[in-house]
Amino acid sequence: MRQPVTTIVVCDTCRYSVEEKTAPCGMTGGEILAAEVERLAAGREGIEVRRTSCLMGCERHCNTAVMADGKITYVLGKFAPDAEAAGAVVDYAGLHRDSATGQVPFKQWPQGVKGHFIARLPVLAAAPTPPRLDD
Repeated sequence: MRQPVTTIVVCDTCRYSVEEKTAPCGMTGGEILAAEVERLAAGREGIEVRRTSCLMGCERHCNTAVMADGKITYVLGKFAPDAEAAGAVVDYAGLHRDSATGQVPFKQWPQGVKGHFIARLPVLAAAPTPPRLDD
């Protein structure tokens, strides 16, 4: 059975640094990280990237989430807005995609994500199907 697509959500409003909202180029840290994640994930089968405005982890910028239908979701943060951090997130998303549950053994984690986990969210149970009105 084919695994569901893993989506990397990147907060595009995260600050560039503690001191600065934007980089000298005028982009937020989140915009820079999102662009790098998009670039590095391009062509990776089963991985999609989506931007959102605010994951509400402002004290731990730059923030991402890794999620897929029927799997555990992970929120990660405290990333530098650069290619190295983006690469670690994309590599972790690939491991998440390949896992039946979304859990990845610690020994397999890319070094760049260690120490960056903020939250683990359980799988959302499917809502019960409402009864049909003609029953």
